[in-house]
Amino acid sequence: MTPKMGRPTDNPKPYKLTVRVDEESKAILEQYSQQEKISQMEAIRRGIKRLKPDIKK
Repeated sequence: MTPKMGRPTDNPKPYKLTVRVDEESKAILEQYSQQEKISQMEAIRRGIKRLKPDIKK
């Protein structure tokens, strides 16, 4: 028996995070994702990537 497979992808996402946000953060996320016509998860990924330049090396 073979394991069940999903769609093949070049960018697998094996990590699951759970976060709690306040009302303002939730509203911002909803507005941004609707404006850009993307999922809330994609909006969160974009926000995380914007943190990269601030990482001290």
